[in-house]
Amino acid sequence: MKLKNRLFRGGEMPVGLALVPIAVLVSMLALVIKVFGADAIEGGSQIALLVASSVAALISVTVCRCKWSTLEKAIVDNIKTSASAIIILLLIGAVASTWMMSGVVPMLMYYGLHIIHPKVFLAVACLICAIVAIVTGSSWTTIATIGVALMGIGEAQGFSEGWIAGAIISGAYFGDKVSALSDTTVLASSTVRVPLFEHIKYMTITTVPSFLIALIVFMVVSFTYATDGSMQVAELTETLGNSFNISAWLLIVPIATMILIAKRLPALVTLFLSVVMACVAMVISQPEIVQSLGGEGAYSTFRALMITCSTSTSIETGSAMLNDLVATSGMYGMLNTIWLVLCAMCFGGVMSGSGMLAAITQLFAKFVYRTASIVASTLTTGVVANLVTADQYISIIITGETFRDLYAKRGLEGRLLSRSVEDAATVTSVLIPWNSCGMTQSTVLGVATLTYLPYCLFNLISPLMSLLIAVIGFKIKRAESSEQ
Repeated sequence: MKLKNRLFRGGEMPVGLALVPIAVLVSMLALVIKVFGADAIEGGSQIALLVASSVAALISVTVCRCKWSTLEKAIVDNIKTSASAIIILLLIGAVASTWMMSGVVPMLMYYGLHIIHPKVFLAVACLICAIVAIVTGSSWTTIATIGVALMGIGEAQGFSEGWIAGAIISGAYFGDKVSALSDTTVLASSTVRVPLFEHIKYMTITTVPSFLIALIVFMVVSFTYATDGSMQVAELTETLGNSFNISAWLLIVPIATMILIAKRLPALVTLFLSVVMACVAMVISQPEIVQSLGGEGAYSTFRALMITCSTSTSIETGSAMLNDLVATSGMYGMLNTIWLVLCAMCFGGVMSGSGMLAAITQLFAKFVYRTASIVASTLTTGVVANLVTADQYISIIITGETFRDLYAKRGLEGRLLSRSVEDAATVTSVLIPWNSCGMTQSTVLGVATLTYLPYCLFNLISPLMSLLIAVIGFKIKRAESSEQ
């Protein structure tokens, strides 16, 4: 039967054809990363996604007779779902800049340099980020605020940026996974239709051991790491004190932000109010910086605040290292990431609307017979979906929807599926350079995704731990016995 004579119907997309756009995307991204390195986000990755989208659309329309209107609707629907995330990205850029210029992050760095000893720094940084993420329910907010401060402290103490970013991301993503305030946790449990707290409780079987292993490794590395930053720390703390008005009163901004998130206000509202509070703190606590950014005139304060929120800012501290640490890019610095998100949504829309993604994920279902193999297929699908769609939210939904009926037919509990989805789709998204999570955290922390990837121990261990628990069969019951 000739493919061109076949009418396309959902779920009948040949797997061989469905893999062609992925092969094109992977090949182009590999070439882009090799040529441009960390600058791949500045256009190369986006073009690769659009080319792969075009290939997928061309195959769907010409070979499988899929209507363009179907693909266009899928793309539009995908972009609609990312609208809130785009605004959040812009606000995160503003939060990072205002927290820096207001002295909040420098204050945290200043006290942290005095309190956190280098011999325990990586483990403490991981633990702090875990606690903050549990309270806030957001790995992104944790990394963009406390994470940025810890990044500066770690670099001042002489740790490599890969280890620091790995510890920060490991803690933030663990806290995000076990927090009832986390949108990904809520999404995974609701997609599979598992009660939220039952989902979180069942997740601890894999997440807690993974986190403890990561924490132990970070502790050992901290003890054995040859840091040579003692003089640098003293110099940095003195320069911070000379460049910013350091005051414990600035803690009001992060504490108030945590309270707002704990009260489960929408992320957009919380981040906006955090920016407003930081702007007020900047005017009150850092008048010299306001004047240097805004210049002279009646509108100097207004000009300084707008510049801080929207575009790049830098101040001269007398230390080249500190100049780099306190330099910010505001909302402008998030535009490349937003561009990437939009292109990723186009690719994900074409792949899902054409049935290509369903064909690929259903391929796994044909080869699963035992519980371990079903979990392994779920984990693999979550990772592949992150690679293909470049978005963890889409990956969570696709993986959960694809395997929900299969788990039910095999008599497996829904919470096993929801846990497996989180152990793969949620935690691995930050490890993929072209994924929205990977690019966001890379931009916020100033560390290339492939640089911190080997050190994100929790994110690497989590899917392996999930598979190990499935092989052992620990706490895995049949749905019927669970209901009884």
